[in-house]
Amino acid sequence: MATVSERIGLDPERLWGLGVAAILVALVGGSLAFPRVVYDGFIWKYFWGPVQADANSAVCATRATGVTEYLGSSSACAAAAQPVAFPGYTLVSEVGYMVTLVIALTGVVFLLRRLDIGERPRFFYALIPFMFFGGAFRVVEDANDAPGMVDALITYPWNTLVISPVIYVTVFAITLVAVVGSVFAERSGVIDDYVKPLFGAGIAILAVTLGYLLFIGITGAQGATFYPQVLVVILVGATAVAAVTWVLLERFAPEVNAGTGLIGLVIIWGHAVDGVANVVGLDWMTALGAGNNLIPKHPVNKAVVDFTASTLPESILAITGDAWPFLLVKLVAATAVVWVFDEQIFEDSPRYAILLLIAVLAVGLGPGTRDMLRATFGV
Repeated sequence: MATVSERIGLDPERLWGLGVAAILVALVGGSLAFPRVVYDGFIWKYFWGPVQADANSAVCATRATGVTEYLGSSSACAAAAQPVAFPGYTLVSEVGYMVTLVIALTGVVFLLRRLDIGERPRFFYALIPFMFFGGAFRVVEDANDAPGMVDALITYPWNTLVISPVIYVTVFAITLVAVVGSVFAERSGVIDDYVKPLFGAGIAILAVTLGYLLFIGITGAQGATFYPQVLVVILVGATAVAAVTWVLLERFAPEVNAGTGLIGLVIIWGHAVDGVANVVGLDWMTALGAGNNLIPKHPVNKAVVDFTASTLPESILAITGDAWPFLLVKLVAATAVVWVFDEQIFEDSPRYAILLLIAVLAVGLGPGTRDMLRATFGV
């Protein structure tokens, strides 16, 4: 069966470019022609409005008058006329971001093909520091957006660059510069292998970010406090859970990780970090002497917590907490993804397989790092 590009006589790269252009024309054109419906009621309400509200430490934001206003109380938000946007994600925005991710990954595949890189696991491992950096960088903003903070390192509108989901674009741009720069250095004969400086660049920016967080945590700047016990519990817990999961797979279902090998273990560990960080952050901060428990910001997290709280009796919840099913969901989902990537996929399209696995790890390890460090530094 002929592909779409073959039937219309365009190569895949041009077809992708035309598709992206068409989407942009529809969104921009619709915003200009019907600003109240397309921009205010869709783009702003579900995508940009939540970022603005978060960046300004508001309970919500509204554009009822066509101008963005920030409200500081739940009662005012409930009484405000639509459209109203709250910090965080909605189901609509998460679907939109997933579609955007698929489109972006396709474009990255074309770029990697042009650069002739990304077919080997070493590319996957070289990008892991950038995933940690993305989560840590988000915590920098968390430490700077408290109400009344006068010595913020990053202020509005620049802080929108480190708020989800814009931070994904920011981290992607930084990573892209590092990848292209490393490849260029190798092709120019400056270095022998682009992977080493790429990995080094990720380690360097991660070290700077963690150094800043450690500084404010130890000195108490930006209202931060350093809780090392939280960091230890999350890392040890995630490592133990991932190890047990991996051993069970190796023993009873070795076909699950036959295609990915150690990459599969890294992915399960990355999502275990996200799961354990949520369990500790939402239920066990007080027990660890690390301040108040956190509040779930993602619809999936909140749905799992709400379901558990409404299903199990109070006597059990007092012992187990209500966030632990989220860890199970993360482990099952990560294992299922690892299972999908069998040996045939790597033989047919190794570059696309590696890139998808990078994305799978990033959507677990990035938010997991943010939740882990946010709890660790009390912000």
